[in-house]
Amino acid sequence: MYKFWWFIGVLHQIVLWGLTLLSIHAMPPPAPVQCNQTGCTLYNSYGTWGDRKECHVANVTYPKTEEELSLAVAYANQHRLKVKVVSKFSHTIPKLACPSTQYVNSMLISTSNYKSTIEIDVANMAVTADTGVGLRQLIDKVEAVGLSLVAAPYWEGVSVGGMISTGAHGSSWWGKGGAVHDHVIGLSLIVPAKQSEGFAKIIRIGPLDPLLNAAKVSLGLLGVISKVKFSLEPGFKRSITYNFTDDDHIEDLFMDHAKKNEFADITWYPSQHTAVYRYDNRVPLNTSGDGVFDFLGFQSNSVLVTESIRATEKAAENARNVIGKCTMAGLFLGSKKIVANGLKNGLIFTGYPVVGHQGKMQTSGSCLYSPVTSIGSTCAWDPRVSGLFFYETTAIFSATQFGNFIRDVKTLRDLKPENLCGIDVYNGFLIRFIKASQAFLGQPEDSVVVDFNYYRANEASTPRLDENIWEEVEQMAFLKYGARPHWGKNRNLAFFQVQHKYPNFSKFVAAKKLLDPQNMFTTEWSEEILAGEVVANGDGCALEGQCICSEDNHCNPQNGYFCKQGVVYKEARVCRYSSSTYQLA
Repeated sequence: MYKFWWFIGVLHQIVLWGLTLLSIHAMPPPAPVQCNQTGCTLYNSYGTWGDRKECHVANVTYPKTEEELSLAVAYANQHRLKVKVVSKFSHTIPKLACPSTQYVNSMLISTSNYKSTIEIDVANMAVTADTGVGLRQLIDKVEAVGLSLVAAPYWEGVSVGGMISTGAHGSSWWGKGGAVHDHVIGLSLIVPAKQSEGFAKIIRIGPLDPLLNAAKVSLGLLGVISKVKFSLEPGFKRSITYNFTDDDHIEDLFMDHAKKNEFADITWYPSQHTAVYRYDNRVPLNTSGDGVFDFLGFQSNSVLVTESIRATEKAAENARNVIGKCTMAGLFLGSKKIVANGLKNGLIFTGYPVVGHQGKMQTSGSCLYSPVTSIGSTCAWDPRVSGLFFYETTAIFSATQFGNFIRDVKTLRDLKPENLCGIDVYNGFLIRFIKASQAFLGQPEDSVVVDFNYYRANEASTPRLDENIWEEVEQMAFLKYGARPHWGKNRNLAFFQVQHKYPNFSKFVAAKKLLDPQNMFTTEWSEEILAGEVVANGDGCALEGQCICSEDNHCNPQNGYFCKQGVVYKEARVCRYSSSTYQLA
């Protein structure tokens, strides 16, 4: 047994070496669209969907200009095709970019080549960019003229159009807030038109146009975004310090933390009884420091190390070894503390605070850009290797409800802390803050966003070691506390009754009918999400979040998983393992 844990310790050190030394030998992620003689298949970057039954299309077009983009929409309209847009990246978990299961009647428009125009209006502190422009490209252009984009998601592997369409965000309750779409002051939208208008037309939507609140977060359902205009601010620096401390009173402290720090966040590791408070604020440009935030999880990882970590986690799952997972969680948390989770004062982390320009501190994703000199390392979740494979749940709470959610999770944790080690192997609960938005599908009130990743089996029918824990937490968030789902993440059950959680949902639907009366951009996948219905649909449906179990066969009774009520949230229905020799909480 000692040798096993010694191996884990050595493996952990290799992880650190892989993160810091092997990034120059990485292979960037593959293009999301792959074609052959029979057609094209759209994949998402996590490998969670994309086989031919799920997203196979007969035609893909790659426009380079707004005119070519408009011609593509016109062609699809004229030929009555279902059409969706995909960029150079493909990171949504719901299949929002998939046009249809009937591939002969579907078409993809890729904006990966539509990225040449970034127009900066320095006098009015604004920038207009083509929809296919990557976030890093946009940030670097803006910073080069002494301005800054204030809000951005932590992951920079997104395009301008995809970023705003799914409600991507950073973290802030200050100013316009942490949601990127709330910094949008105009956009251009290509929509279907009459034959006399050439089957497509471009609509320019300004800051006072009522349609802007529908188009800013549109899920690709209103038309094809061609250009986006963002407000900017004078360039600035940020100073970041992480405080690793105990999690006492986190449920009472989170709101004060967000109000006192402009870009505050908190990472909570419940099994480790640890909270990491991010003190993150602007400082004057003349403050010394040229720091970088290169988040550990987004750096290139050695393929050997990534596959070894996955194999170790699978072994712990198969052996029902919760202690093994807890040891991994403790080791990973310790390493994050040593290297400040990827903050660097220069080449390495040398101490707090880390001060750097906004463009280098707000977002990261270095595994995307490493040169293709070897296949030795890649993004940790790259489906081409047997690396990490996980669920990502993102719940958006009313600020007034969030403290009670934390209290419930603590109660669940205190019954058996080792049952919560599963998410601490990843990144615990990442807690961020978003202001109330005017966007119809934006957040209707000041909100707290919680992300957590957890183990996913390679086979959909295979239950997890901590299956019931995360099902209960998930249902606690979305059903008991009415949390809203992030549009680009989550399992299906998170969207249950989603239309009732947005006061302006009917206004969005009205805009959709106005701009796309023939439902050219509506698909089975978008209807599935927006309908907000979760219906039990067969054996094992609860294991992948396709239903909430009501019968044992919705779990996996053959392997000892039965449908039971929750432990803390009694109304929850979860798949719990039952055995005379081993019981989960």
